[in-house]
Amino acid sequence: MSAKVAIVTGGAGSLGRATATNLASSGLTVVAIDRNEQALHELPDGILQHVADATDPSAAKSAVDRIAADVGPPDILVNTIGTFGLGDAVTTTPDELQLMVDVNLGPALWLSQAVAPHMQRQGSGAIVHVSARPGLEPTSGMAAYSLSKAALVHLTRILDLELRPHGIRVNAVAPQLLNTPANQGFPAELLAHAVAPEAIAEVITFLVSDAAAPVSGAILPA
Repeated sequence: MSAKVAIVTGGAGSLGRATATNLASSGLTVVAIDRNEQALHELPDGILQHVADATDPSAAKSAVDRIAADVGPPDILVNTIGTFGLGDAVTTTPDELQLMVDVNLGPALWLSQAVAPHMQRQGSGAIVHVSARPGLEPTSGMAAYSLSKAALVHLTRILDLELRPHGIRVNAVAPQLLNTPANQGFPAELLAHAVAPEAIAEVITFLVSDAAAPVSGAILPA
């Protein structure tokens, strides 16, 4: 397993950190990508670090190609990059929508484009993106966010159709609410049902494992 290389983007965030740690403990060689260099340095020993902003298409490709050259071609990509914003559909501004698309959708496409050639040469690979329940079920009050996550769901299914013939599996998880420091401003009744990042990391670890070999094109609600 140590010969397998896993890239975790957004690796300095709560879910990215939990996922990178879990994958490393399962024996994978893990490289965490994040634009926050200081937070990357706080990751456990043994997890490699690469500073890059994957919302930039050229930076995403450069980071993946550099990792492939220095560490090895990626067998696994887990993309946990995302942001959140409130706002009704009738009041959403162009800037708010653009931000959600640039952060919640763009990196998933740019990173998938970057890892696909390496995985195609190997004839195998596993990609997992992190969407959200509002991307599956209409939710009022978070229109731009929901739209960007719904687009990510559709992108996951398109990538599955295009990459599955090359031996590459593409799936997504769709949590309702994560129990992270960034989400502590939500009402207590909502936080009571929030799921720990470590629990979602376990689901992601399963999806990229050989045990999930038959699973592709799935969106797993959590």
